[in-house]
Amino acid sequence: MTDGPGDEQGGGDTDADAESVRAGTPGGGVRPEARAIEPAAPEEFGLVQVWWGDGKGKTTAAFGMAMRAVGHGYRVHVLQFMKGGADSVEDVRGEYNAIAALPGFSYENLGHYGWHAMPDGSEERDHAAEAEAGVERAHELVAAAADADLSSPFPPDAGADEGMHMLVLDELLYAAERDLVAPAAVHDLVESKPDDLELVLTGGHSPPEFLGDTADLVSEVRKQRHPIDVGQRARKGTEY
Repeated sequence: MTDGPGDEQGGGDTDADAESVRAGTPGGGVRPEARAIEPAAPEEFGLVQVWWGDGKGKTTAAFGMAMRAVGHGYRVHVLQFMKGGADSVEDVRGEYNAIAALPGFSYENLGHYGWHAMPDGSEERDHAAEAEAGVERAHELVAAAADADLSSPFPPDAGADEGMHMLVLDELLYAAERDLVAPAAVHDLVESKPDDLELVLTGGHSPPEFLGDTADLVSEVRKQRHPIDVGQRARKGTEY
């Protein structure tokens, strides 16, 4: 009998074997296509994710994941710390425009003008006041999620105070690292979240050891090279 293709190496996958493997995947081997976004509720949300490090991309990663969740019809809200206005960026940012265009996706910003510890004329006490107000607001949002039924969809126009499936606290870890908010307060906030709320925290260049074992996913974003080191300012469409 003549050997078939791959038999000399101990055999190979046949078309039937490959089809069987594809059929056993979550998508059943069907090529993905865009569909209309319909309100839905996640089945496996509830983890705490942390994105920290000295590299660019922490917020970008969190927002990309948030967009993915919104694409499945889940309700997502972003609360940004630290990132107020600055002379290096315009007053309208691309991510805000995109969020406003997506159903079930919302944001709010409690960053003070400028950047903490930079000679931009901003007052350090104002940075601290905004950050502390952000923690208070984060507690309100977590409490709203705890009062909501996270196993059910939310209407696309539902407000954040009615609950959400995923809450992104952007740059909160940076505020804690710079002692604008008490690290222990961030730990307590994470501990207070309801079981089914996916909580995402970003920011900081140092490991957020104050979180202890509360985080389920911890990703360090390392810098190998950054154009800012050679004088490149923030660019429209990539940094804002």
